[in-house]
Amino acid sequence: MLLQAEVIGKYDRAADASHLLYAPLAQSLTFRETRRYTLEYTGSAEACDEFLKRVLSDSTSHELHLGPQAALSGQSFILDYGMKPGALDLEKEAILGYFRGLEKPQFSLQSLKIQRRVYLFGAGAAEVPALSARFVKDIVNPAVHHFTVLAA
Repeated sequence: MLLQAEVIGKYDRAADASHLLYAPLAQSLTFRETRRYTLEYTGSAEACDEFLKRVLSDSTSHELHLGPQAALSGQSFILDYGMKPGALDLEKEAILGYFRGLEKPQFSLQSLKIQRRVYLFGAGAAEVPALSARFVKDIVNPAVHHFTVLAA
């Protein structure tokens, strides 16, 4: 079975997207960043959900959204990027280590994929291909990251 989860900071607000780039933008765009997890597992769906709630977020400062749909809306585009297979991903190793330490997890974790998700908001949706290419160039390291750009 496949489960997707997205973690959003409850107190995070949209910030100036120029902070993500080496040179400022001509237009006014804002961004929000989340973490997105895709788990392939067998066993109890409820136990897997509880594991995610316990490990990925805390109820005070995070919101956990389960399912394939984007947690935010109104964006011009989304940039998803994460570590390539074989690259050292310390967050992934910590989560897998925690899972291996569980006595009776009631589910088996087959694979885990972690991505950063950057939502870009504001005018400029007509320029999405050129604009998203600029964000990819400045954020993504092609030696260790894979990425996907999702248009609105």
